[in-house]
Amino acid sequence: MTTPRLLAVSDLHVPYPDNRSIVEGLQPTSDGDWLIVAGDIAEQVGEVEWALALLRERFARVIWVPGNHELWTRGKDPVQLRGEERYRLLVERCRALDVLTPEDPFPVWDGAGGRATVAPLFTLYDYSFLPAGTATSEEGLAAAYAAGVVCTDEHLLHPDPFPDRAAWCAARLVESERRLAECDPEIPTVLVNHWPLTRLPTQVLRYPEFALWCGSERTADWHVRYRATAVVYGHLHIPRVTWEDGVRFVEASLGYPREWRARDERNGTVVSDQLLRQVLPTP
Repeated sequence: MTTPRLLAVSDLHVPYPDNRSIVEGLQPTSDGDWLIVAGDIAEQVGEVEWALALLRERFARVIWVPGNHELWTRGKDPVQLRGEERYRLLVERCRALDVLTPEDPFPVWDGAGGRATVAPLFTLYDYSFLPAGTATSEEGLAAAYAAGVVCTDEHLLHPDPFPDRAAWCAARLVESERRLAECDPEIPTVLVNHWPLTRLPTQVLRYPEFALWCGSERTADWHVRYRATAVVYGHLHIPRVTWEDGVRFVEASLGYPREWRARDERNGTVVSDQLLRQVLPTP
């Protein structure tokens, strides 16, 4: 077995049979490997549990943050909870599996690459990643609707009991900042969130209006303010590594089969061979 690593993956979308098969084949390379799962496992609670239970059997520690798909409430879903209640149920189910969530004490990685507080976050978005030529979220949403670019969240991600998703986001930002401020200032962090913490990753989106549903300008300096050695995110389905202010940003998505098949064809790769992204030690 090799040296233990802190690994990450996101956007597994296990209802797709080919994605489910990939997840079934994921294995650690060391008994001490930790795995970050940065959201969008599935839309139904039972499928989220299935995937996390499987991964927890194999990895020394599993850390989960919610994506937008876990928070959707579809009519066919056996679990009809919405908004905050749905999120809290997912947290309870994770705890039953010994999977860490944004509501649990942040664990400290003490392996190769040095100590780091792994901080799972849940921030949502507040429509502040505005399209060009717009000045307010209302203008931005109008431009997105006019362009025919509308996230399914508008229909399925309910903010109950908050009046809207932006208000829920605001509450989550306050809670996340409180938790991060309590971290040991002598230990760097690995910040984990489903949505990107800065606007930069969204600049390569095919449909730039979709950035509205991708984060908040209020988190733009968190990687500096909270001493990050790495930031892990998903949501965009554009797996890559970028750098901002000397901090490594890792987009760890698998994505939909049509997306990862296209990447494999372009790059001559096999997605399952490169899916788990190494966070620490820094490659």
